[in-house]
Amino acid sequence: MPTIDLCGEELRSFQGRTPRPADFDAFWEEGLACMEAIAEEPQTEPAKIEIPGVSCCHLYYTGVGNARIYAKYLRAKVRQADRPTLLVFHGYRRSSPSWLNLMSFVGAGFDVMAMDCRGQGGRSQDVGGILGTTYSGHFIRGLDDPDPHRMLMHQIMLDAARLARIASRMDGKGDVPVAAFGASQGGGLALACAALFPAIKKVAAVCPFLCDYRRVWEMDLGDTAYAELTDYFKMFDPRHEREEEIFTKLGYIDVQHLAPRIRGEVLLLTGQMDTVCPPSAQYAAYNKIRAPKQAYLYPDYGHEVAPDMEDMALRFLVPMAGRGNGTDGQERK
Repeated sequence: MPTIDLCGEELRSFQGRTPRPADFDAFWEEGLACMEAIAEEPQTEPAKIEIPGVSCCHLYYTGVGNARIYAKYLRAKVRQADRPTLLVFHGYRRSSPSWLNLMSFVGAGFDVMAMDCRGQGGRSQDVGGILGTTYSGHFIRGLDDPDPHRMLMHQIMLDAARLARIASRMDGKGDVPVAAFGASQGGGLALACAALFPAIKKVAAVCPFLCDYRRVWEMDLGDTAYAELTDYFKMFDPRHEREEEIFTKLGYIDVQHLAPRIRGEVLLLTGQMDTVCPPSAQYAAYNKIRAPKQAYLYPDYGHEVAPDMEDMALRFLVPMAGRGNGTDGQERK
């Protein structure tokens, strides 16, 4: 079988290459404390779209640094006890899925919140000196700042965790069941969100981005989603004199180091021919998850959604909403 990376037992034992900063736990506890200190309540306003039985709203809330963060919010008008909320995260540089796309999850028994990552293609603000959107440079933004808390991806991960907290309290009880789903950047953020808000019960991640930056660079795959890292070295450290420093700082926002914090059940779906987010980088995170988990490899697929991946994710998530049989609960290789 052709492959561009490790396979079989090598994948299942791979522990990653990006260094874990010595103060990693303290760094994230400080970030979470800043997030939890935000007192402002979320605001909603009706969207100009009418769907029978569903309330469609624009949801705004305050993220760290006083950025205004946006999410689409779809909510069933007829309420059922303990109806769960699914957080949906989008791919790199893009924006939240369309209302039509998100409706499939409402039909499966979920309320839905779909966040726009700050400074990317949607409505959320990047307050790091400008307002409005940008196209690239997001995961290296702040890499040269003395304070790693100013790294843009750190702030985006906290925005995701704050949305999870908001979702858990939307019915005024503080215990609304929450799940997370996404592909590529969305998959990485879904895992990060579940790590930073451990009450998340299930997370389905398709070919997650933001995992093991050094492994991607060592495989010479920095020409698509990770091209910013290659460009950064060429422009600002052409002799790689700061290589260890740079990869250690990226370790703060490496999902593999957040993964041990996850408590909910995890589903990972990976294309074994992925040359954008290589399988070993994804498994560097997966192998550190201590919660119940299952992974499926697609031998002929790259960084793409195979025909049954979304259905697999749906089968995995739907039991939270009291429907379907779900997956068999056993880890798949």
